[in-house]
Amino acid sequence: MNRRWQNRQTQEWEERVSYFEVVGYGAMAENAANSLQKGARVLVTGRLEQRSWETENGDKRSIVEINADEIAPSLRWATAVVTKTPRAEGGNFQSNDRPAAAPRSNEPSTYAFDEEPF
Repeated sequence: MNRRWQNRQTQEWEERVSYFEVVGYGAMAENAANSLQKGARVLVTGRLEQRSWETENGDKRSIVEINADEIAPSLRWATAVVTKTPRAEGGNFQSNDRPAAAPRSNEPSTYAFDEEPF
């Protein structure tokens, strides 16, 4: 996310860029990885989750991730071609829009479209 503003004292444009790690699961994560490139403007809906840990040196670290329910390309300054992926056999969908016959992984797939967020 880029924010840009003009500094009223110097009259120069300043910019701040924020990087967010998006965590997705299953077919949605694979489709996002196959469809989006680094630097692409995207729309993400989901839940913000904070994760904390301690490094081997004892430094405390923390990150806010977006646990994605939906990921899509932004069409503000771009166009997209949508290609439907084949449904699992039977085509029955559960309330969370995942194919009923598709296996669910308990491990998230994380795709970072940039380097370290810090």
